[in-house]
Amino acid sequence: MPGSFVSPRIAELVGAVGGVMPESDRDSADAGVAEVCRVAGMLEGFLRYPDLLTSGQMEADVRAYRQHVLYTAPGGGFSVVALVWLPGQQTPIHDHVSWCVVGTYMGAEEETRYRLDSVNGQTTPMLAPLDIATIPAGTVTYLIPPGDIHHVRNATSGKVISIHIYGANISVLGTSIRRRYELPVRS
Repeated sequence: MPGSFVSPRIAELVGAVGGVMPESDRDSADAGVAEVCRVAGMLEGFLRYPDLLTSGQMEADVRAYRQHVLYTAPGGGFSVVALVWLPGQQTPIHDHVSWCVVGTYMGAEEETRYRLDSVNGQTTPMLAPLDIATIPAGTVTYLIPPGDIHHVRNATSGKVISIHIYGANISVLGTSIRRRYELPVRS
């Protein structure tokens, strides 16, 4: 486990996820929708606990949203991460290296999902917004590549914290972002 204390609640969550997802990164990459939905259901139950994170795991960074790696399975099959967002902080438009379950713990995230779109046979694709959703505290969503292009931001006036469970070893990779998309966005 990376150099931070794992709260008893996170330890319970890790045990539950470990019962569904393989600890090996090779096997976890093949997780299907049913398994990811089970993990989403598990995470939802933990978002109500005020002692889920330590105060240090809820610390923000004024420069950019902050990632706290809470746990990585010994074989790298899944990781549990807390992301802390101050007002106005956001991700680039991106997709992921693996499946991802996201639960908003405090505040509300705003997520815009996109698809790659060709316009009149042009060789350079554009991004077409599919939907924009506000994801309030207690809500869980998930993404399964491919087709998981999105942008997330804190659109509130306060701090936002979300818990992410990835089917990858974030301690080694450093991030769940596979690719950043710097393409024009169709209006």
